[in-house]
Amino acid sequence: MRILLNGGGSRAIILPHLQRPPVIVKQQRAVTTTVELRPQRSHHLHDWYCGNGYSGNGSHGQGKEEEQRVVVILGATGTGKSKLSVDLSVMFSGEVVNSDKIQVYRGLDITTNKIPVVERRGVPHHLLGELDPAAGELPPVGFRALAERAIGDISARRRVPVLAGGSNSFIHALLSDRYDPRLDPFGPAGARWPRVTEVEGLRYRCCLLWVHVEAAVLAEHLDRRVDEMVGEGMVEEMERYFAAEGKAERHPGLGKAIGVPEFRGYFTGRGGRTAAAYEAAVAAIKSNTRRLAEEQVRKIERLAALGWPLRLMNATNTVAARLAGEGATAAVTAPWRRDVAGPSAAAVERFLENDDWDHRRSRHRLTRTRTRAVPPPIKVC
Repeated sequence: MRILLNGGGSRAIILPHLQRPPVIVKQQRAVTTTVELRPQRSHHLHDWYCGNGYSGNGSHGQGKEEEQRVVVILGATGTGKSKLSVDLSVMFSGEVVNSDKIQVYRGLDITTNKIPVVERRGVPHHLLGELDPAAGELPPVGFRALAERAIGDISARRRVPVLAGGSNSFIHALLSDRYDPRLDPFGPAGARWPRVTEVEGLRYRCCLLWVHVEAAVLAEHLDRRVDEMVGEGMVEEMERYFAAEGKAERHPGLGKAIGVPEFRGYFTGRGGRTAAAYEAAVAAIKSNTRRLAEEQVRKIERLAALGWPLRLMNATNTVAARLAGEGATAAVTAPWRRDVAGPSAAAVERFLENDDWDHRRSRHRLTRTRTRAVPPPIKVC
């Protein structure tokens, strides 16, 4: 199928859509919406267009967005967002919508840390490795159009959309009820952005779960995860990538994945493939990944300051147990269920059953679950 959206200009947004068979679920309160479909030949998201005139305010045939319920999982890289999205999808008949700006592209599965098929446990994933990386870089407004179609389709089949990913610019673009692509919500102080005292509404009914890990524990975990990715074949994967790419940078989106710029000199530079260049590239990947995690937390705190009703799930004990070498033992699964999966499931259950939930309240608080460690205080106005 191919979905055509009016982009507000002289062209249309062309969104190929993967048709799936209907699924019978036991969800009690779900909202049915209508999606207009036209036949298509391609089953890949190769093309999209977002004209400058697209405001993203309309539902484009999806029905009333304020009646659609979306579970949203935020967090820094390496905190367990993908695992939680699958856990909740299995429990609540959900389907995952990827909101990672690098994982939307096809290729470099190890380097971009896409969740392996076996770990998806049969849960459908949307916008995960579906875009052609040579087609251009997907802007936030383009993601807003693609993701709203996916959410509308999932809701129409009486299933629960579960948005998961670390790109907060994408998440903000999709969920903000007054999104303006000309403004940067995460810019420095003094930028053209509403004051922190102004609370921002959400266009969907959202259950926002923030999976958090203490900075020191997360940094150690991320360093070790880079070593694991190298052991799984990340460097060999990038070698094939650069061999196919040649000297031209043909992938403006995928080319920004952490690992690609760091290893570009090693594979294509004059210095050659020396041991020193290899070690420097790996060290740079670790440093840049830690920096990315810090930036992601800063942006999430910004969303909390804007009044988004975040519920914090602390996965520090889970990650610490894994670092201690516990592997997949009960020492890891127990804190995950106690601190993350259990409280998240309880929050989602209440969210799906509450017909009176108001997603446009003027004041919200950051709700912390029972954990031993919490992040620095967040000022919510």
